[in-house]
Amino acid sequence: MALLSSSPKWPTLPDYFHDWALVDVETSGLRPGRDRVLSLAILTLDAHGNRTGEFSTLLNPGCDPGPVHIHGLTSDRLVGAPTFEEIAPQVGALLSSRVLVAHNAQFDYDFLAHEFAHVRSWVPVGRRLCTLALNRLIGPAAPDLKLGTLAAHYGVRQEKAHDAQDDVRVLSGILRGSLGAAEQLGLALPLLECPPRQDYKPYVPKTPCAYRNPGRLTPDGTLAQGMKVAITGETKVAREELVARSVAAGLNMMTSVSAQTSVVVTNDPRSASTKLRRAADAGVPLVDEPTYLRLLESVRPGRAKDTARQRRAPQTPASTTAATTAPSVAAASIPPQRSATPAASTVTVDRSLAGRRVLVLGGTHDEAAEARARAVALGASAAVNLSARVSDVVVLPGGETDRRMSRITALGLNVHHADWLLAPTPASNAAGNQPDTAEVLVRGAVIDLSDTGMPWTVAATWRQRTACDVDVVAFAVDEREQVPGDEDFVFYSAPEHPDGTIRLATDGPTEQAVTADLERLPLEIHRVVIAAAIDGVATFSDVGAIEITATCGIGAAPTARATLDAATTERTMILAELYRRGEGWRLRAVGQGYDHGLADLARSYGVDIAE
Repeated sequence: MALLSSSPKWPTLPDYFHDWALVDVETSGLRPGRDRVLSLAILTLDAHGNRTGEFSTLLNPGCDPGPVHIHGLTSDRLVGAPTFEEIAPQVGALLSSRVLVAHNAQFDYDFLAHEFAHVRSWVPVGRRLCTLALNRLIGPAAPDLKLGTLAAHYGVRQEKAHDAQDDVRVLSGILRGSLGAAEQLGLALPLLECPPRQDYKPYVPKTPCAYRNPGRLTPDGTLAQGMKVAITGETKVAREELVARSVAAGLNMMTSVSAQTSVVVTNDPRSASTKLRRAADAGVPLVDEPTYLRLLESVRPGRAKDTARQRRAPQTPASTTAATTAPSVAAASIPPQRSATPAASTVTVDRSLAGRRVLVLGGTHDEAAEARARAVALGASAAVNLSARVSDVVVLPGGETDRRMSRITALGLNVHHADWLLAPTPASNAAGNQPDTAEVLVRGAVIDLSDTGMPWTVAATWRQRTACDVDVVAFAVDEREQVPGDEDFVFYSAPEHPDGTIRLATDGPTEQAVTADLERLPLEIHRVVIAAAIDGVATFSDVGAIEITATCGIGAAPTARATLDAATTERTMILAELYRRGEGWRLRAVGQGYDHGLADLARSYGVDIAE
């Protein structure tokens, strides 16, 4: 008997009763605010799944339609189509007071938000639900979580991929099946609050400086392209003009001061501004505006950053190297380690739980962490939530009262006491689970990332109904383990690097992900460090384990996964890092926690954090 059925019945749990607006957009590119919506379809459903409205249209974006080979929307087809401004009132009425639903919902939501911003309005959506994120929680027995694959899994016929009208019809069937599966598991829907915002603006990125930082301005020296320049206080030349002239000269204009700042421009060196205090602490030189303007007249050529794609040698299939001891983190990062592989004849590896997925309930933080580590050592992956792929449940003291036990019993999962992990016996796969095929990484293990040319995503998931907020962040660091600029710190208030190579996505209250386009990263970036921080006074003992997964492509099956347990007092934790190894890239599962907060962690990587 299969663990989950694809029953067409609408769920009966009151928590699942919402008015829904299912949305799909086809776009001229992948960057909201820069690229535009070419086609839009909306299907509205009531709380019981009954269709209440439908709308679809092509749109004239006023720009090149982009990848026609994907969406088939040529400029000729879009001639005569309405602009978004003409349909905005109708779209707003359909979305208002409903939960927006989309597959990879942040993409569709951000595009709509920017389209509304273009017409001086905002998207009237208070909450959204991502069916991709929902199915990551469900874990259906499907080879991947792409729209077409889930359509087949839930028995929905897909007629024309990348057609907004057909995709939104398919999405309605996937939503119905997903809600039914989530109800069987007793999952809380990953609804994400997104109150109307008016701060969406057309895409105007900071132009990344094309030159490496040559260091500080020396006395009687000259400016050089790539120098980091900060301005503080009043200036005679308008600040905007001064910045524009500096950028045109090849200088890297900063909004803050750090130890990497080359020079600070000020007409009042005795003021008590934060920038001047930091300049004094770091020994950064100061110049006045007339001197700076004179220096701008003859800026020395700089050394260009090498952003060309590397030519990769053919790589061997992905391989994993497990650290034999807990990693040692010096500057909040782990240097690549070489593994010593003992002779095969002297090592006996017990992989009796390979392909299985184990959920641990109850116990103290340390007891649960030890049980998960034992399960992983036996070849299993350790789950943090109940899903369709969980094959075994280990119940520690106190776990009998876990609210999920009734669901586990109804689903017929294998339930064990803690001593089962000491000598596990082959258990029947009574629920009909598919084996977990992702590479399971222990703390400190590394895996080679295949050279597909597609971005890699590292997603972090933690226990549903966690009481505190967790923020995932990323640092793009150079060979000195420092960010070349503050823009290389990607976090909730700056969720995308100006050049689009690193992006942060929030798909639900207990899931966030970092996507890195490794092929496009400048060669000066040696490592992308992915971390999690807890807001407030809570620690990771309140959160529990965090599971990370690495995937290549939206909706793809995970290539690797790891479950990380910090000790009881940490407030920040390095989850993983993507780093260069020769001509390729690797992923390391880190799991190193710190008692200090996010601001201190960011400073350790050279980010200038205001008090």
